[in-house]
Amino acid sequence: MRASRLISLVLLLQSRETMTAAELARELEVSERTVYRDVLALSAAGVPVYADRGRAGGYRLLGGYRTRLTGLTRDEAEALFLAGLPGPAGDMGLADAVAGAELKVLAALPPALRDAPARAGQRFHLDAPGWFRETGPPPWLAELAGAAWRDRVVELRYRRGEREVTRRVQPYGLVLKSGTWYLIGRVGDGHRTYRVDRVTGVEVTGEAFERDEGFDLAGHWREQAGSFLRTMLRAEVTVRLSPAGLRQLRHLVDAPFVYEDVLAAAGPPDEQGWVVTRLPVESVVVAYTQLLALGPEVEALDPPELRERLADAARRAAARYAGPARP
Repeated sequence: MRASRLISLVLLLQSRETMTAAELARELEVSERTVYRDVLALSAAGVPVYADRGRAGGYRLLGGYRTRLTGLTRDEAEALFLAGLPGPAGDMGLADAVAGAELKVLAALPPALRDAPARAGQRFHLDAPGWFRETGPPPWLAELAGAAWRDRVVELRYRRGEREVTRRVQPYGLVLKSGTWYLIGRVGDGHRTYRVDRVTGVEVTGEAFERDEGFDLAGHWREQAGSFLRTMLRAEVTVRLSPAGLRQLRHLVDAPFVYEDVLAAAGPPDEQGWVVTRLPVESVVVAYTQLLALGPEVEALDPPELRERLADAARRAAARYAGPARP
């Protein structure tokens, strides 16, 4: 445990040049007293850790000191090479950079761990696009990724419905969701989301923008995705579900919060275990398709239009199966 912490301390100083004892303690989740002891242990082992005195002081490594990655465990070494799985990095034009980084890490590993990339590649493969989709990256993805890396403003041409619009965008980041790439960009005072496959042109300007350091790309995406799904669920139907139907419904709804809403709205079960609850849906047509998959494990109570459509489907299915099978 301590050996791992000492390696982490050295790597922190390599990446951030100078850090105070308080900053190191927060990163390593230990006390400042432990940091002092660890620094003494590193110095005794020959690692040139130097302490700058004064208000702006801290710890740093002398002479561009760099450690070899000899403290990595096998699990840690193999996990490093998962970052280079083919697919998204290559789509963004970063395949050469990822390959170069892998070579440098591989050169620093001890001989016993040199098989880490092969083991990782044999056990994990990322195939991000959904089924029945084109697997090629959108045409302007690499340009947008480059602009996001360098914090450069872009002139974005974007297909919206039947027309094309132009926006001046600060590209904050890219998100890959179910095989579709999205650009999160700042326009004016707010952030907007663009599907990259609808981008028809990108001009990267020489203008740099100052990124809001408080912006959290992952947190922003979670919030936007949740809001988007909720805005789609404009209708609500009342249903009666058997225990089996309630379990199967989990696999038919598009978002976990929908199933949570169904459970929260469910009344007490009757003698057979059936419950009455409300189901948020996009429309009656979508609800019909979803509930049809539950067959006899669901009864639609409201609205009457949905109940009648399911009843008609049940009558037609019963008539179909009333006689012998046709050749």
